[in-house]
Amino acid sequence: MFIDKAEVIVTSPDRNFVTLKLTTDDGLTGLGDATLNGRELAVVAYLTEHVVPLLIGADASKIEDTWQFLYRSAYWRRGPVTMAAIASVDMALWDIKGKAAGMPVYQLLGGASRNGLMAYGHASGKELPELFDSIRAHQEQGYKAIRVQTGVPTLKAIYGIAAQGADVGDASVRYDHEPARRGAKPVEEDWDTRAYLNHLPGVFEAVRNEFGPDIPLLHDGHHRMTPIQAARLGKDLEPYDLFWLEDCTPAENQEALRLVRQHTTTPLAIGEIFNTVWDFKDIIRDQLIDYVRGAVTHMGGISPLKKTLEYAAMYQIKSGMHGPTDISPVGMAAAMHLGLAIHNFGIQEYMRHGAKTDQVFQQSFTWQDGYLHPGDKPGLGVDLDVDEAGKYPYAQAYLPYNRLLDGTVHDW
Repeated sequence: MFIDKAEVIVTSPDRNFVTLKLTTDDGLTGLGDATLNGRELAVVAYLTEHVVPLLIGADASKIEDTWQFLYRSAYWRRGPVTMAAIASVDMALWDIKGKAAGMPVYQLLGGASRNGLMAYGHASGKELPELFDSIRAHQEQGYKAIRVQTGVPTLKAIYGIAAQGADVGDASVRYDHEPARRGAKPVEEDWDTRAYLNHLPGVFEAVRNEFGPDIPLLHDGHHRMTPIQAARLGKDLEPYDLFWLEDCTPAENQEALRLVRQHTTTPLAIGEIFNTVWDFKDIIRDQLIDYVRGAVTHMGGISPLKKTLEYAAMYQIKSGMHGPTDISPVGMAAAMHLGLAIHNFGIQEYMRHGAKTDQVFQQSFTWQDGYLHPGDKPGLGVDLDVDEAGKYPYAQAYLPYNRLLDGTVHDW
């Protein structure tokens, strides 16, 4: 099988997505997700101008060789743009290989290690009644594990609160499902770490009192704390038995996790903005985390993330793959196939895409009683309707950013 055609397709049904479509000389097609939230066109240029010319005529069966060629031949390695581009090629080649074999990709990765993938949803509210309603709504949708994000008194708009869409953006779109706002400039939000640290433990106490001790609860700190602040929060949340505390400190400072680890037994999940196994190497080896948050799209595809998770398995560290709606249905399917196959699966983030997205990307994966399954259709199990995609051109959009009360730009 040789690659005869490579197309980079940009569409914006409910948000911007970048998809690579490869076609072989015998007519097989493969899809890969190249979406990089808020910087999509940078990946489009990287693919169109630098990668696609290298793919035409290449052997579509050589997944590992192609990955190593694209990674090493560029010399300037790593980074989110490069790795998202390589990821799309890797996914598309696995999709083709599955179709050529007549098997779903998870079978090619070693077969299923479980019946389905437990997923968590994103509940949020500016105040407790709204938060409780959101948790109940997610339970009604089947979620058995729920991430809890809450408003903070005195702060107008912060990460992860769905109801803020009506305040600072398009009220028709759930904010926590698509925080990248369409427009010429990013939305400015506010932040106060002290107010957050003082408020959050009481929220989890109220949630536990309302919903009991058994439901797995998660929380995302979104890189906004210093090491000592994160250590304090982890310790303050211990009575409420979190499934994990995610991205408690800026990911660039991995040494910070030692201090956090010394002071709390709250499990830690790290890595949604990491790009390679090298970003995870030391914190896995030193057992500073409990869950790998890598994304198939951001980490260069199925092939390198599988290797990273196999390394993590040596230290009893599990997967917690990134999966909000800035991962397209193609990227979500890839994560599901990988999660079904590996032994050390932990949990899968899952946010439902909008109706327009589901029309553009036709999916075979299922969601039943809190568990995902990628389906048994050969390949990844996602088809792209090119005509439908063409109805939704790219729309400029940016993720928000934070300023402290004194005007200092802070981590969002």
